[in-house]
Amino acid sequence: MSDEIVWQIINQQFCAFKLKTTKGNNFCRNEYSVSGLCNRQSCPLANSRYATVRTSPKGTIYLYIKTIERSHMPAKWWEKIKLSKNYAEALSQIEERLQYFPKFLLHKCKQRLTRLVQVATRMRKIAAEEARLGEKLVPKMAPKIKHREEARERKALAAAKLERSIERELLERLRQGAYGDQPLNCNATIWKKVLNALENEGEGSRDKDMDAGIEGEDEEDESEKELEQEEEDAESELDGQVEYISDFDESDEDLADIEDWLGSEEDSHADDDDDDEDSNEEGDQAAKKKAKAGDKRKRGKVTKMRGKKRKEIEVEHERETNKLLAF
Repeated sequence: MSDEIVWQIINQQFCAFKLKTTKGNNFCRNEYSVSGLCNRQSCPLANSRYATVRTSPKGTIYLYIKTIERSHMPAKWWEKIKLSKNYAEALSQIEERLQYFPKFLLHKCKQRLTRLVQVATRMRKIAAEEARLGEKLVPKMAPKIKHREEARERKALAAAKLERSIERELLERLRQGAYGDQPLNCNATIWKKVLNALENEGEGSRDKDMDAGIEGEDEEDESEKELEQEEEDAESELDGQVEYISDFDESDEDLADIEDWLGSEEDSHADDDDDDEDSNEEGDQAAKKKAKAGDKRKRGKVTKMRGKKRKEIEVEHERETNKLLAF
């Protein structure tokens, strides 16, 4: 397959080593790429005649050359040539080996050799410095992070100086007796430092009653925590003892007993309804008899007098009627 066909496939269709960015630049991740860019001249797959410079894990620099004469032997396509440790001699070796190659490849191989030599020199210096100091050096930080850390250090130093000045001023005022027994609006940590300083100098004494009170409070807090822990343990044990089971596990005998009990209740309710109906019929008959007999007295019409608001007067007229009984 010709180089042009290979490049058309890589450029227009797909390449596993191509890396596209949002800015439109394309990079090549192939280990034999001489420049790291994805273009026709730098592609190690689309060029039958190619050269690059690589370094081994041990630090040795090699020149890799690919020619079209060995294209029928993929296992021996690349020629590996060890370069001299001397930078000038290594450059002369590259010029000698690549004298018939394109100028682009010759220039890129020299650039790559220069960069690899600089990296190796820098690594040797760092290793020597670490061996001299006996500790590993921290890599350089970005300028933005460095400025941020410096600003934080300055702020922390200023806060420490301010706290120290407040402590000295407070100590001086306590010695003069400006506050009396206790200072007001003072940080607790600074107050403790001042008291410790006074105790160390012999100008102050520790209050044993206060210490006993503090110890008592600590013991109370510990007892409360123990009680809470015991309650939580008891609740967890109860939760483990409680079980939820399905209602389908009931036996047939229990179901039969429940049905009999429900049936007896329905029968009793039916009997009660019959008794209520009988009593209602007897009451209706007695009421009819009383209506026939009648009463001797009947109430007259009730007339309401209009008067003031919220006052009502009721007048009742009674009249006697004699009823003759026919025999």
